[in-house]
Amino acid sequence: MNTRKIPVRTLRSDAIKTGPDRAPARAMLRATGLDDEAIARPMVAIVHSWSNVSPCNLNLRELAEAAAEGVRAAGGTPVEFNTIAVTDGIAMGTSGMRSSLVSRELIADSIELAVDGHCLDAMVVLCGCDKTIPAAAMALARLDIPGVALYGGSIDHGSHNGCPITVQEVFEAVGAHGAGKITDAELDDVERHACPGAGACGGQFTANTMAMVLTTLGLSPVGLNDIPATAKDKRAAAFRCGELAMECLDANRRPRDVMTRTAFDNAARMVAATAGSTNAVLHLLAIANEARVPMSIEDFEPASAHTPVIADLKPGGRYSAVELTAAGGTAVVARELRKAGMLKDTPTVTGRTLFAELDAAPEATEGQQVVRPVSAPLKPRGGYSILYGNLAPEGCILKLAGHGRTSHAGPARVFESEEDAFNAVQAGRIRAGDVVVIRNEGPAGGPGMREMLAVTAALVGRGLGNDVALITDGRFSGATHGFMVGHIAPEAARGGPIGLIREGDAIFIDASSRELRTDADLATRRAGWRAQPPKVTRGVLAKYARLVGSAAEGAVTQAFDDVAATASRVRREIEDEDLTQELIGN
Repeated sequence: MNTRKIPVRTLRSDAIKTGPDRAPARAMLRATGLDDEAIARPMVAIVHSWSNVSPCNLNLRELAEAAAEGVRAAGGTPVEFNTIAVTDGIAMGTSGMRSSLVSRELIADSIELAVDGHCLDAMVVLCGCDKTIPAAAMALARLDIPGVALYGGSIDHGSHNGCPITVQEVFEAVGAHGAGKITDAELDDVERHACPGAGACGGQFTANTMAMVLTTLGLSPVGLNDIPATAKDKRAAAFRCGELAMECLDANRRPRDVMTRTAFDNAARMVAATAGSTNAVLHLLAIANEARVPMSIEDFEPASAHTPVIADLKPGGRYSAVELTAAGGTAVVARELRKAGMLKDTPTVTGRTLFAELDAAPEATEGQQVVRPVSAPLKPRGGYSILYGNLAPEGCILKLAGHGRTSHAGPARVFESEEDAFNAVQAGRIRAGDVVVIRNEGPAGGPGMREMLAVTAALVGRGLGNDVALITDGRFSGATHGFMVGHIAPEAARGGPIGLIREGDAIFIDASSRELRTDADLATRRAGWRAQPPKVTRGVLAKYARLVGSAAEGAVTQAFDDVAATASRVRREIEDEDLTQELIGN
């Protein structure tokens, strides 16, 4: 029995367990095995997205047990909840992918409902795949009770012909197979060896990018998210997070105390420096919305423009997340940026500042090749750029990682869905120089803003990755590389100019001028535009389509007023600048 003295304090959970009126609630708690002492202690939620449908969340139930042990050791009573996960790697390229981004909102909502519904005192959130991670941060920010997040860890890389591979290579092998470049047997071999066990996809894709974001925002202790899913130290990391949640409760240290605007700026730089997933922009905007931190899509441009890529990570680089961990992990990247004055100190969930955490972290492994100094970067600027123009008045994201090009011009090849575009690629109907346009895949029009990894990987697999551009109001996987523009806003379903493009229109993409435009007469076409009927009219997707906001504001279903006002102000400033330039030109 735990003999730690219970401090005298008022707890949120007193509302469900204290006084004669709460006898029925206590009776139910006793039925779960709790005694008087356990009921009297602080009640700490252990929330996780365990599922056996994929490797991404497969180890979270075990980690939940360890986190619960940490809570008990620190004098609390753990209360376990399970939430859902939608696995992008399985849903990719199917109608099921529409559920992925929607699940981010549902996961955050379900955590709020479970924790608030039982008046719990603190929380540990264990997350694994792409949407569970930002949802964890959103829930922590929304509830703003003492809490800690822990990423379940990356999967190890597989091996094919003596070379390390991840699920990225499987998607690209599909394209190569469709082009006749590899045999059925080789595709089968890649499939069987890419994913060797538990853990989320192994490159600097969305999961590992967002795990780094959790650390940089101060919600996870430095180093713990880096530990791979199957490493023996991962259980100890979960135990530590259980203890830490209790320490946060004792100190009344809350998520919004550490989620400052500076922390968000730091996170944007870390994403840029690692050429991380462009989904991080969407998710950071959503997390900032919950944290009540005004932030707009334009705030990501200076972070990327003035931060070089220093981590040689997949999808554009050579190494996996497990190899980054072996090199020294997130701390190595952060220390290099700190040396160059590119990060600022911020508080963290541990009670120490970010810089103090970095000072305490182990040094980089001698001879490591994964992270370079800022003075000798892989690329002079970060892995994305924010563009505007007559095709994206509210903004969009150009993915720069994995190639050297900064501009592309070509004829539009217009598709109304991801499936149509994928079939055209596989049939060999896309040619070098084309600009593939995939529309009506935005947050409302999709609905759900599907990722386009199946299409982009097929282009790479057919050898067109460096010769074709793709623009969409949908999203890209963190595993995508090539000259790709996503998150175009407004989306086609909401009357965005991407809905007015016609086959053969000249499309111009320029990172230098930060412009996505066409010289087609969009104004004349506007009069004849009509919204397409909704693809879904019942259920959660229909509900999401009615409620969701612009991708330029994080595709959230409930916008914080100051965030929405900031986004509107930025749009007005951009429109005023465009008008000024037009007047000067005339």
